[in-house]
Amino acid sequence: MPPVTTLTEQQRNRYARHLALPEFGEAGQLTLFNSKVLIVGAGGLGSPNAMYLAAAGVGTIGIVEFDTVDHSNLQRQILYSTIDVGQSKLDIAEKKLRALNPDVNIIQHRGRITAENAMEWIAPYDVIINGTDNFPTRYLVNDACVLLKKINVDGSIFRFEGQNTVFAPHIKSWNGREVSSGCYRCQYPEPPPADMVPSCAVGGVMGAMCGIIGSVQANETIKILAGIGTPLFGRLQVLNALDMQFRTLKLRRDKNCPLCGDHPTITKLIDYQAFCGMPSANAAKPVVTSSGIQIHINPEWEVHPTQLKEWLDSRAELLILDVRQPKEFDVCKIDGSTLIPLSELDARVDSELAAHKNKRIVVHCHHGVRSMNGTAILRKHGFTNARSLAGGIDLWSLMIDPTVPRY
Repeated sequence: MPPVTTLTEQQRNRYARHLALPEFGEAGQLTLFNSKVLIVGAGGLGSPNAMYLAAAGVGTIGIVEFDTVDHSNLQRQILYSTIDVGQSKLDIAEKKLRALNPDVNIIQHRGRITAENAMEWIAPYDVIINGTDNFPTRYLVNDACVLLKKINVDGSIFRFEGQNTVFAPHIKSWNGREVSSGCYRCQYPEPPPADMVPSCAVGGVMGAMCGIIGSVQANETIKILAGIGTPLFGRLQVLNALDMQFRTLKLRRDKNCPLCGDHPTITKLIDYQAFCGMPSANAAKPVVTSSGIQIHINPEWEVHPTQLKEWLDSRAELLILDVRQPKEFDVCKIDGSTLIPLSELDARVDSELAAHKNKRIVVHCHHGVRSMNGTAILRKHGFTNARSLAGGIDLWSLMIDPTVPRY
C-alpha cells in the first residue's frame, strides 16, 4: 500500500483536534496513517488501545487474539457487548473498529502468539503493545521485540494497581536527549513460581483500571509514532487506584541481562511455558513441595474433560480434587468435588486422602496449571492414579457442562 501523503477534507475534519496541536499537526497525522501497530491481546487492555488507536487514525492495526466473548469479559472489555457473547473477539473487534474509522486497516492474527509464530507476526509492525496477563506471553513478546529491535509498550493491571512502561533497549536517544531503556528481563530475570501471582480472574480487577492503563499505552504509542514528547523509556509509572496516587520509578538496563545486556546469551525464542514452570508438551517440569522436595510433573498425567465425563457417566469410583482457592470454589464447582487448596495439599494429603490412595483421582483448578502441580504432589506421596484435568474447570464448562459458570 503506497504511503498517504495528503489528507482529504473529510479527514481534516475528523482529525481536526490533532491538527490543532502545534507539536502534532498534519505531519504527525500523516505519520500515524503510515504506521503499523500490533496489539497482543484484545481483552481489558487491548480494547481501549484498539479503540483509541483506530480513532486516532493509525493506518494499520494488527490484533492477536484466540478467544471468544464471554459474559465475564463485559465488566471491562469495552470492545464487546452482551449480544457479542459466544462470538470471536477478533471478528467483533474488526467490525467495531472499521465502523469507528473506515480509514484504518485491521489485520487479524487468529490464535495464540507462540515461539513458532511470534517473529513472523511481530516483524512487520513499528510498535508492539502488550495487553496480555500471563508470564509466558509477557516474556515471549519481550524477547521477540528485543531480537527484532521493536518498541514494546507494556501495561499490566491487577486488582486496584496498574503499571505502564516502554521497553526499547535498542533506542539510545530521543528528540536529542539520551535515553536508557532495558527490557522486561532486566526487571524480572526469573518468573515467579507458577500460580504465586494469581491471574485477574482469581485476584480480581477494577474494570475502569483497564481503561486508564490501556489509554496510557495508546497515548505512549501515538507519541512514539509521531516522534513527540518523552515516552516512558526507563521509567515505570505505577497507579494505585484506591488513593489515585501515581508514582514513577526509574528502571535501569541490566548490563548482564541475558537478552539485551552487553554479552547476550539468548539469541532465539525458547519454550516459555517451561521457562515459567508451567506444563509443556516437551518435557517434565520440576515442582518444589512445601517440604522443599523437588519432584517433576509429566504432561502425560493429563486427562481430557471428555474422558472425565465418561468416567462420571459410568459411575467409576473416583475422587475429583479441586486445588483452587475457597473463593473460587464458591463461584463454581464440579459436582461432588473435594476442595484442598494447592498451597495446603502437601501438608494435608496423607491425613485426609489416605483412604483414596488406590482410587482414580482427577485434580482440577481454573486452567490446568495448579492441578498439574497438585498431581505431581499426589504422585510423590504414592497416589499413582492421580491425573490433572486438562484446561481445568474453564474447559470443562466450555466442553461438558455450560451450567458451570466461567470466571
